[in-house]
Amino acid sequence: MNINTQQQLEAKFFKGLADKSRLAILEALLTGPKTVSEIVTATELSQPNTSAHLTCLLECGIVRREKQGREVMYQISMEEVATIIQAARGVLKQHSEEIYNCTRY
Repeated sequence: MNINTQQQLEAKFFKGLADKSRLAILEALLTGPKTVSEIVTATELSQPNTSAHLTCLLECGIVRREKQGREVMYQISMEEVATIIQAARGVLKQHSEEIYNCTRY
C-alpha cells in the first residue's frame, strides 16, 4: 500500500470517529457490550439514529454484534479503537483549550 492510500484510509477512519453520535456510541461501548436499548439510554440518541450509526460502525468493522438468546449485543471489535479513544482523552486533558479555540476545523 502506498503512502497516499494509507493516508486516505487513516483520514477515512478518523472521519468515522469524528461524528459525535458514532463517538457517543463507541464511548458507551467502552464499558462493555450493550444492546441497542442500552446504547440509546447511555447516549440519549433516538433508536433509529442509533441503529443507523451502528450499521455504519458494523460495516466498517469498528463494532461487532453477537446474538445472545433474544438479545443482540454490540461491542467494540478491536481493542485498538478503545485505546485510540482513551489516548484522545489524554490529549484533550493537556490541550483542550487550544482545541476548543481552534477555528480551522
